[in-house]
Amino acid sequence: MFLVLKKQNLLVCGLLCCFFAAFAVLLWTGHSKTVPVFAALGEERVTLVIDPGHGGEDGGAVSADGAVKESGLNLSIALRVEDFMTFLGQPTVMTRREDVSIHSQEAATARQKKVSDLHNRVALVNGTEGAVLLSIHQNSLPSSTVTHGAQVFWNSKEGADALAQSVQDALNTAVNTGNEKKTKSIPATIYLMKNINAPGILVECGFLSNREETAMLQQPAYQTRLAAAITAGCLAS
Repeated sequence: MFLVLKKQNLLVCGLLCCFFAAFAVLLWTGHSKTVPVFAALGEERVTLVIDPGHGGEDGGAVSADGAVKESGLNLSIALRVEDFMTFLGQPTVMTRREDVSIHSQEAATARQKKVSDLHNRVALVNGTEGAVLLSIHQNSLPSSTVTHGAQVFWNSKEGADALAQSVQDALNTAVNTGNEKKTKSIPATIYLMKNINAPGILVECGFLSNREETAMLQQPAYQTRLAAAITAGCLAS
């Protein structure tokens, strides 16, 4: 019996093979010197808390023309990371699944909603056993519209710096070729990262102040590429 495949099916199969081959390279290459963050808690089950930054009335950074908001891009990339992690058997928790703020009902003003939203995100992380936080964001630097690339920041908890380096290595390979970035510690003024009890990293996926990068960040294929690199970096740490 002969198996007949249409050209479209062959193309899909080929793309899937290429994707998983690239994913495997990202996952296993160049991380031999990093500390195994996902195993740092010993026998405790590690859960990745995936946090799409901002949401709802708080759109975060915006593109130069004001048409693209950070919050929607954060969510799209975060959901792709969740899909990859779930497929690979890694437990996850999402802080939000829609473009909404997660503030409490009693919050009325914009400031109250923002404060409540942050408090609820901290509570979710601290209430998750064996949590490791991955917060997804977009950057902006209007004073330098040529600046671009993905960069990872880490909090002060044990293992966060090694996790950040692992994810940065994967991003440098996948999207930052010729524009490699270095990890940085997160300023103590960032409420979420300061108040959680878990290791946490914040990934700035690109610059909305850069028109070319903004266009790429809106493409589903590029969002998948970012998500695959972030996933690979997390699991290789």
